[in-house]
Amino acid sequence: MRRAMNVRPRRGGRLLLAIVPFLILAVVYVLGSAERRAANPNDKLLPPVSEMAATTSRMAFEPDKRTGEITLVSDTLASLQRLVLGLGFATLTGLVLGVALGILPVVGAGGGPLVAVISMIPPMAILPILFIIFGLGELSKVILIVIGVAPPIVRDIAMTVQAIPTEQLVKAQTLGASTWTTILRVVLPQVLPRLIELVRLQLGPAFLFLIAAEAIASDSGLGYRIFLVRRYLAMDVILPYVAWITLIAFVLDLLLAKLSRTAFGWAYAGERR
Repeated sequence: MRRAMNVRPRRGGRLLLAIVPFLILAVVYVLGSAERRAANPNDKLLPPVSEMAATTSRMAFEPDKRTGEITLVSDTLASLQRLVLGLGFATLTGLVLGVALGILPVVGAGGGPLVAVISMIPPMAILPILFIIFGLGELSKVILIVIGVAPPIVRDIAMTVQAIPTEQLVKAQTLGASTWTTILRVVLPQVLPRLIELVRLQLGPAFLFLIAAEAIASDSGLGYRIFLVRRYLAMDVILPYVAWITLIAFVLDLLLAKLSRTAFGWAYAGERR
């Protein structure tokens, strides 16, 4: 008897199975929108797809009359700049501190408990403190992403380093490797694939912190635009922006996955298809 857990769809079947849920959601939305508009022609909660497409086209291709900029493009560039800076600093911090905590017992004993405590602090709770200390400019938004994303990366990288078999570290030292050489030749090659996976996992939280910071204090960005138009119940703007943010995150995740598999194919050798 063939068990369900052993049934694996082929490539065409996987593609079909991936598309079907989206088609169902689209049909449900269209039907719900049509029903609400039939009951109330002025309903704003579920705007028709045609209305959202027209609004998106205007914001994506027509310059704003007040600023002269294309709204969607300027908002996207502003948010991506903050996101890349925040994730970049968080990734670098997570790698350096994580390796240090994992490979150096003295650093692990002194810094491990501190990192554990910091990782428990809700980043949104200290957002007002960041605004007070760093002001309402770009720095506070970037630091919020770093504070929210870096601690989990640090802890996971430290545990990944500690999970490296002791025999490998002993053998490297036996062959004359210094601590620095051991880190470069033994630790980093095994840690980097996990680091990319962690960045992929932290994309969602990073966007959350970014949008929250933009909503509270900003004059540009995807989060700023969503919270600006919410007072008008402009769902024809909000829903496309949410979809656009989701698409950006999805593309970034695919690019990171491709990078990891290309650079560290050996790490996925035993993966089930």
